[in-house]
Amino acid sequence: MTERIAIIGGGIIGVALARALAQRQTGEVTLFEKEDRLAEHQTGHNSGVVHAGLYYAEGSLKARLCAAGRVAIKEFCLEKSLPYRELGKLVVALDDSELTALADIEKRSRANGVPGLVRIEDSARLREIEPHVAGVAALHSPHTAVVDYAAITEAMAQDVRASGGTILLGQEVTALEIERGRVRVTTPVSDGVFDRVIACAGLQSDLVARMVGGDPSPKILPFRGEYWHLSGAANHLVKGMVYPVPDPRFPFLGVHFTRGVYDDVHMGPNAVPALAREGYNWSTISIRDTLESLRWPGALPLAKRHWRMGIDEIGGSLIKSLSYRKAQRFIPELKPADLAAKASAGVRAQAWGRDGSLVDDFAVDQVGPVTLLRNAPSPAATSSLSIAQYILENYLQVNVQL
Repeated sequence: MTERIAIIGGGIIGVALARALAQRQTGEVTLFEKEDRLAEHQTGHNSGVVHAGLYYAEGSLKARLCAAGRVAIKEFCLEKSLPYRELGKLVVALDDSELTALADIEKRSRANGVPGLVRIEDSARLREIEPHVAGVAALHSPHTAVVDYAAITEAMAQDVRASGGTILLGQEVTALEIERGRVRVTTPVSDGVFDRVIACAGLQSDLVARMVGGDPSPKILPFRGEYWHLSGAANHLVKGMVYPVPDPRFPFLGVHFTRGVYDDVHMGPNAVPALAREGYNWSTISIRDTLESLRWPGALPLAKRHWRMGIDEIGGSLIKSLSYRKAQRFIPELKPADLAAKASAGVRAQAWGRDGSLVDDFAVDQVGPVTLLRNAPSPAATSSLSIAQYILENYLQVNVQL
């Protein structure tokens, strides 16, 4: 009897899982996506960077799956004739106070096998790579690339359909019930029983986990990331990617610049608490989502730990001059008018523990026949194909070769 497998979530990870299962004829594969198109949320609202693995703790899932995923994404883009541009990334120390942290990133990067990594020891050499950038030292990752993740997701979806899988758009899963070792999946227009379910629900992942009695922790705390487009006149100021030395106490990177796969240059994202799970602007407010966050046991510890950073990020969101001053530290020639317009924002599904800690690594749970991807922040898109492999091999006992 053919096994019936349901996947919840039409972002890049859900589609990568559907593709891996469908191509190997593992069973009858059906993907449910609540929106009318794939890659509508995190996958379609990010900077498009294929990360090389600079920041992640040695031995972590992030480090391991990023390294494998980067290779797999590049091969997929070449196979499908999709754009893949190795523009390179500079992680820039603005002054001597950041050199110790830069050395820590270099140590992690080398442990993670980041290809071609070079330590830049002086500002003159730095300007040979990025002529308009200020700083005293940097790490150069020449093989960090940019892609179009929405296009990659659509290409994967074509493989799913070609291999006999089904993708159902506009079908939000409203209930999951485990019945005698199988799972009833209910949407407003369908009701079916599956042998296995894999949930890659992103911003809704904790709510889906609760449907099958999963642990309420980690909860999802939505953070909105807002981008500024650089004007055409300022486009030449950035050749590839310019990143800061991140604050190790906070899971976000801070001000950075990225030339996209289609040659647009943007600055950001920042990280401000969103007032709704899909709160792409300040006017989108969910009282339920906000109250749930405020009532979570981790709310007070998180606020105590990061309130200064939170005020700083919110200020930069509301006051353009604050964002500009941060950006100009890296590119002194930048003018206020060069931050031409805000681009579409993204919302990051950040997992959040009861103690107020922000979960850093990828996290997967299992409740009977239901596999739950609980935390998949950056570099999840880079790692999508390797995350699919990891889940299938470790939770469905399916042997997968990328």
